[in-house]
Amino acid sequence: MEVAPLADPPVCRILDYGKWKYEAAQREKESRRKATHAAIKEMKYRPKIGGGDFETKTRKVGEFIDQGHKVKITIMFRGREVAHPELGKKILDRIAEQLTAAKVEAAPKLDGRNMIMVLAPDRRARQASQAKSDHDEGAPSATTTAAGNGLTEPQPQTGHTQTGQTQTGQMQPVPAQPVPAQPAPQPVQTPPVQTPPVQTQAAQVPPGQTQ
Repeated sequence: MEVAPLADPPVCRILDYGKWKYEAAQREKESRRKATHAAIKEMKYRPKIGGGDFETKTRKVGEFIDQGHKVKITIMFRGREVAHPELGKKILDRIAEQLTAAKVEAAPKLDGRNMIMVLAPDRRARQASQAKSDHDEGAPSATTTAAGNGLTEPQPQTGHTQTGQTQTGQMQPVPAQPVPAQPAPQPVQTPPVQTPPVQTQAAQVPPGQTQ
């Protein structure tokens, strides 16, 4: 196979042509797979849209922008609403202000009963936000900086006399205190019980009877 036909003399290389053709097809297939095909998406709003619906649709528009697509925003007027185009313009300005990663490619304009605006991805804003996020992730924390400078945070003083813990946090033995001897219990004195004397009387026998 001729590699450099414009060289003098031309440069050729001997190789398997079938293998080279297969590898070239694989490289082309890989490049097509990695290529991003930008498309134009469309999102429709109403002038009297609710807050929840507005947030949901706007979040979806942001997802399209992050994927690299352009988004066509359409405000649909119904009946006499077309007499108040400022309502649709207010909604479009709110969308453009909320999506910081997008830029206005086509300014709002009235097309029949619809008002149209086209948003496109803003590469500069995306790169700036990406650089800011990378900087925030790479910034060292205050604790890491203090540790790198050899500084340590002061430890709280926790001196407890009962457990023997010092201010440095190390445990030291507590000397045993002598226990005072308790006096021996004294016997309880009970007063003597006094019994009353028993008086006995002799039985009297009537005269004429013997015992």
